[in-house]
Amino acid sequence: MKNTRSKVLLIILTLGFLTACNTVKRVAEDAHLLTEATLIVNDKKEKKEAVRNLIYQKPNSKLPLIDTPLRLHIYNLARPNIDSIITAKFLKHPKRKNRWERFLSTKQLNRYYQSRINFNKWIKRTGEAPVIINDTLNKKSIKRLESYYWNNGWFDVAANYITKKNDNKRAQVTYTIETGKPYYIDSLSTKIMSPVIDSLYELTKDKSLIQPNTQYKTATILKEKDRVTEVMRNNGVFHFSQDYFYFEMDSIGKTKKVNVDLQISNRETTQGDSSSFKPFNIYKVKDVNIYTNSTFENKNKTITDTTTYNGFKIYSIDELRYNPKTLTDAVFITPNSVFKDKNRPYTSRIISNLNTFKYPRIDYIENPDTTLTANIYLTPIKKFGLDLSGEVSQSNIQSVGFSFSPSLLFRNVFRGAETLEISGIASIGASKDGANDRDKLFDINEIGADLRLRIPRLFSPFNTAKIIPKSMFPTTLLSLAFTSQTNVGLDKQTFTGRINYKWFPNEKVTNRLDIFNIQFVKNLNIGNYFGVYKNTYNTLNDIATSAGYISENNNLEYPNQTNAFINDVVNGNLSGPISNTDILTVKAINERKNRLTEDNLIFASNFSYVKDKRDNLFDNDFSILRLRFELAGNVLANASKILGIKKNKNDRYEVFNVAFSQYIKSEIDYVKYWDLGNKNVLAMRSFLGIAIPYGNSSNIPFSKSFFAGGANDNRAWSPYDLGPGSLQSTNEFNEANLKVAYSIEQRFNISGPVNGALFIDAGNIWNVLDDVKDDRATFNSFASLKDIAIGSGFGLRYDFTFFILRGDIGFKTYDPSYPENNRWFTNYNFANAVYNIGINYPF
Repeated sequence: MKNTRSKVLLIILTLGFLTACNTVKRVAEDAHLLTEATLIVNDKKEKKEAVRNLIYQKPNSKLPLIDTPLRLHIYNLARPNIDSIITAKFLKHPKRKNRWERFLSTKQLNRYYQSRINFNKWIKRTGEAPVIINDTLNKKSIKRLESYYWNNGWFDVAANYITKKNDNKRAQVTYTIETGKPYYIDSLSTKIMSPVIDSLYELTKDKSLIQPNTQYKTATILKEKDRVTEVMRNNGVFHFSQDYFYFEMDSIGKTKKVNVDLQISNRETTQGDSSSFKPFNIYKVKDVNIYTNSTFENKNKTITDTTTYNGFKIYSIDELRYNPKTLTDAVFITPNSVFKDKNRPYTSRIISNLNTFKYPRIDYIENPDTTLTANIYLTPIKKFGLDLSGEVSQSNIQSVGFSFSPSLLFRNVFRGAETLEISGIASIGASKDGANDRDKLFDINEIGADLRLRIPRLFSPFNTAKIIPKSMFPTTLLSLAFTSQTNVGLDKQTFTGRINYKWFPNEKVTNRLDIFNIQFVKNLNIGNYFGVYKNTYNTLNDIATSAGYISENNNLEYPNQTNAFINDVVNGNLSGPISNTDILTVKAINERKNRLTEDNLIFASNFSYVKDKRDNLFDNDFSILRLRFELAGNVLANASKILGIKKNKNDRYEVFNVAFSQYIKSEIDYVKYWDLGNKNVLAMRSFLGIAIPYGNSSNIPFSKSFFAGGANDNRAWSPYDLGPGSLQSTNEFNEANLKVAYSIEQRFNISGPVNGALFIDAGNIWNVLDDVKDDRATFNSFASLKDIAIGSGFGLRYDFTFFILRGDIGFKTYDPSYPENNRWFTNYNFANAVYNIGINYPF
């Protein structure tokens, strides 16, 4: 308690010191520090950051909550002319300099000077120079504000500013804006010189962005320019550009109306020193030539192989190594077709996605007969690629581990731009449990192999071009993988295989479809279950001791004694006293053990949909919607019925002596960001997932279940620690088949690359429609929502530009594992807080 009070006192004193510091320490006598910039629009204070950001000068940034310009105080700690001060100091006292040189040497003394100078520079960079009132910048701000409102339809806008300078070298600026009434578009007229342009415009004028009775905005005019240019360029008008556009606006007196006149001139051509204007023409692409060896080394070599396929001409030095159909399918520019400007980026993108060529060069050559020749130059990537990587690691099960992962890449493996990747992993490690006789040096090992074939189209016996055209950039991925572990958990052998389709209906949407996704897991060392799940073992051991099954000084040996004790309790053969609660606990342990030690066979199909509205990596005002739907076991269940396969003693069908899983799983994940300006962002995430077993299953495989807690979930709980429901579980891994999660986070800038965040996380997991019957762990009705856990906290983030290093501290605000009258703020302290470290944002 004493220590805590000391820390609080230190914080108070520190904040008091910063508040008391002189903010105008580095402000000249005839200058004034800007302490407040107020924007008044039509007699109301404007708070929108989009408008306030138009002001050139803003006060120094302040630390949230305590309203203190921390970075300005840091800047004031620096000496303005540290090099001159140091020089003058030793020139004034040459004897002192000589003593220091004898003690340190001249070289070391110079290093000391430089270190002081560098440290002073670092303080300046970390801090923030005082913002000094500048009338020139204030006038520029006024012009910028007037321009903003004029371009948004307020043609009668009037702006001014007033500077209030105080005697303490501080000043405030107030900007006042009177917008007047906005102007609205009354009509749109056109004057188009070329008949071709006029006809194309008439066909699409119903899609015009300039509409009568809408407020005038210059941005709308510019967007209409872009729209019309795109229409022309994608309908054969090769020479068209925005330079031929003219807009004339005529305001109508006191009616606050404006007429817009769109004018498009003829094409300007130059011959010698003279120029003339003539109508635009529609161009067609006559020939398409594909050059497959356009490297610098081949520039002087002779083309020896020429192939014509569907009107395309394909040229190669030496024998053509690529399937002509694959090459031409990747090209959207087709012979004897109308020129479309969008076909160039489409072609470049799909050729790049082949992973066989570098980014292509595409040139159009104009022919005398008003046609075009398209030349596509391809630069092949090396056919083979080799990658080697190694890693040294440490974990909770091994003191040291070494892994080696080679990878071999084959491009254009079947002459259709397919990419085959063969990779492997081999690792060894020394286990930590020195008391175990089996633990030798490097007794842990894992080996695995992964085979991946990427095909740049939909690999299907059916023609899918009408449903998923090549403009959606479809790809197919076939993969097989195998891993085997020794002395890791239950020593699993895992086999996976899948056929995956991926395509992009538009720039914002990504679709993925797993036609087949097979996963087979075989546990080789189920006798080590209680060696892995120590908490469960301790619970079982305590029950066995209280029931007199073993003496207090002994422990159950696993697997023989643990299994025998469980069987005696489940079958009612225990001779000693045991409570009903302990019997239920042992039965739950047995059910969980059987579930986690059984071999798994999952034969699933799934579909995922992602709509990402981000414009770029720096966009802070967007939303992301993720949907996922998965079905497992239906094919095997129907095949088992048709083939008349008999069920096992547990009333389940088996394939290769393994009962396969059957379930339906669905997830929805929605993320929304609001940009509040000035590096302030409000972010929200909501998640709902459910997996329902049926038919051949009464529960969900562990790998397909949900968990709660962790750096990207509810940060007040560690991964797998939360839930299910109100159950106060001691299991190492808590999971269930229903999950609800919601998070909201306020992000703000503290200083330079250092950012802060305040967050609230809510959610939990439950069992529903499966074989778990414990009311504390199951979702029985909407009343179960009272068991939603709430965590809150704060975090710091350092922006390295390419990634974010994140540290969050989560406090258990509402803990459903406690009695209902004692759930709020029970463990709301640093001692019970959870400290999370992560890369990038949690959502």
